Amino acid sequence: MLNPDAHRLSVAPMMDWTDRHCRVFHRQMTRRAMLYTEMVTAPAIVHGPKPRLLDYSDAEHPVALQLGGSDPRELAEAVRIARPWGYDEINLNCGCPSDRVQSGCFGAVLMERPSLVADCVRAMRGETDVPVTVKCRIGVDEQDPETVLPQFIEMLAGAGVRHIIIHARKAWLQGLSPKENREIPPLDHDLVVRMKQRFPDLTICINGGITNLAQVRDLLDQGLDGVMIGRAAYHDPASVLIGADALWGDSFAPDPFEVADAMRPYITAHLADGGRLHQITRHMLGLFTGRPGARGWRRVLSERASRDGAGLDVLDAALAEVQARAA
Repeated sequence: MLNPDAHRLSVAPMMDWTDRHCRVFHRQMTRRAMLYTEMVTAPAIVHGPKPRLLDYSDAEHPVALQLGGSDPRELAEAVRIARPWGYDEINLNCGCPSDRVQSGCFGAVLMERPSLVADCVRAMRGETDVPVTVKCRIGVDEQDPETVLPQFIEMLAGAGVRHIIIHARKAWLQGLSPKENREIPPLDHDLVVRMKQRFPDLTICINGGITNLAQVRDLLDQGLDGVMIGRAAYHDPASVLIGADALWGDSFAPDPFEVADAMRPYITAHLADGGRLHQITRHMLGLFTGRPGARGWRRVLSERASRDGAGLDVLDAALAEVQARAA
């Protein structure tokens, strides 16, 4: 059973970033934060290579599977297929603004189809005993978030959803790129706080523009149930995730050198299975961000980890760059 306060801090699902290797790396810095997979489309799970899409390490728990789709039957089938993998949560993506998800009628475009979203989550809930959650925006295009967002939440609650993660920006489906949609529409954290006040029985978490633990604590103090951090947790993971477990009263806080050392057994097993070093270390480039030697760490891993036969000696060489500057 998932701890009800597991979402006090979570790392956002991010395409091409939060794969299983990234999640194992993040888990070395926090035992408590909720981790999310990259978005996986329901059709891919139904018709594609299921182990490749769904396999993960037990060390990643608590971990959630994020699905993309808009066909209730197909989403239900994807949830049924994924059930033996034992994810702690299933999340429906109603927030991604990319052209690809718009053409497939999922992601942020679903903000315009709340009754369809309700049908989707009802179907998904029928195939699992773990929570089915939704990640959404405050609105899209010309919608008025003050009106649309509470209506959307009410529709989800009526379909049995008890936990909603709200990215506190609009998504502009026409005229802005996915990158611009992460930066240009103004943030409205206050609106999300008001949604928690309006729906006190729901678990309401916030995402968007949050870059440090001080902001996390402030938003929790305002009554929100949880905070989801995206790019900052990827580019500067140590400053965001090391020490984060204090949010739960847990003293776990390894230093970055201990984190790198903790990855050795996982890297060794991955290489023994025929994997390549850079598949893991590409997620570790930001481990020493802001510290002396960080540039050398990144340079060694970027230049040498993708070479044939690259192994732990490359990790050692990269660490030597940091240790030399720290001496």
